[in-house]
This record gives sequence, structure tokens and C-alpha cells, in this order.
Amino acid sequence: MNIVFLGPPGAGKGTHAQRLMKELNIPQISTGDMFRRAIKEQTPTGLDAKRYMDAGELVPDEVVVAMVKERLAEPDCQNGYILDGFPRTVAQAEALDTIAHIDVALNIDVPDEIIIDRLSGRRVCTACGGTYHVSMLGASTKCPACGAELIQRDDDKPATVKNRLDVYQEKTAPLINYYEKKGVLSTAKCVGGTVDENYALVKAALNAKA
Repeated sequence: MNIVFLGPPGAGKGTHAQRLMKELNIPQISTGDMFRRAIKEQTPTGLDAKRYMDAGELVPDEVVVAMVKERLAEPDCQNGYILDGFPRTVAQAEALDTIAHIDVALNIDVPDEIIIDRLSGRRVCTACGGTYHVSMLGASTKCPACGAELIQRDDDKPATVKNRLDVYQEKTAPLINYYEKKGVLSTAKCVGGTVDENYALVKAALNAKA
């Protein structure tokens, strides 16, 4: 099964995709991982992408799509895959349609107020990289695992989170309508609850289209 994960930053796409890939025994493909791998292996598209990144420029869609095509041709993708972070725009989705068939576009729908609380409350350990929410920490500013200092990343600050959500609504949310018109959209409404409860909703949404 070929799956595209949709949803705003902080919706839990990466967390749920990690669990799903183990259950279905298919790879999770994130654009960040894909870029790092292609650059490390010095593939032609990886070297092309690196040229733009080193210049501080956005990597053009045609290079990203070429990289996705390269990745989807690998043996571990033959029984399906989960695309997480691509496509980000309708133009990228249209390009993806020329190289792959998508069975399900799984939209994780989480209200903005939950996203803002989830991300702005996130703290990251400066030593071991552990991630925690302030609701788990009480008054402590130390990592429960190693005792090092916890920090709030710049991109988790409320104003930045709000800006990221605005960008998502402008650039990526139109994909919901795109995939709905194609008849492959399924939505999991995750309005709270635990990670396990939300994952059950994601699985139910996926099974509705399977």
C-alpha cells in the first residue's frame, strides 16, 4: 500500500508513521531523511540538491521529485511505502502522480490550539536529545533521563508555531481537497487523547480505505 501522510506540523505524522511502518513492514520516507541519504551516497540528484542547499536556496520541485522517484525505485518500496513530508504542495502532488500511484492520503486532523500547546510545551534535552512536554516535568528544567538542561527550540515558540501553521494552511492544506477529489483521502480526527488512542484513529482511517 502506497500512503501519503498529511497533517499540520505537530500532528504526530512521524510518530504514527513509525508505528505503521513496523506493522505493515514498509518504509517511512521523509524528505529530510531522503535528502541526507542521497547526499551521503552522492547520487546525481543528491549532489544536485546539495548545490542548492549549500547556496541557501530552496531545492526546486523537479529535483525533489527526481529524488523521490530514485528512492521509490529501491527494493524496499516494492510492497508499499509511507511518504511523510512530501508532497507539500499541489504542484508536487501532480508531479508525484506521474511517477507513483497513491492508494491512501491519510490526513491527521488536529485543531490548531492542540498543536500550539503540544509544540510550545515541548522541551528538548541539550545532551541526550530526549523530548518532553512541560506537563510531564512540573517545575523541573532538567532532563529526567540524564539530568542535563532542557531548552525550548526556537521553532517551538508560540509565535513560530503559529507562523508554521499559517504556512501549512496556505501551501499544504490544499492537498486535502486535491486527494479528496481523487477519491483516496481518509481523515483521522485527533482532537485529544493519548498517542495510542490517536494511533487507533489513524489505523481506523487507513482501514476505511484499504
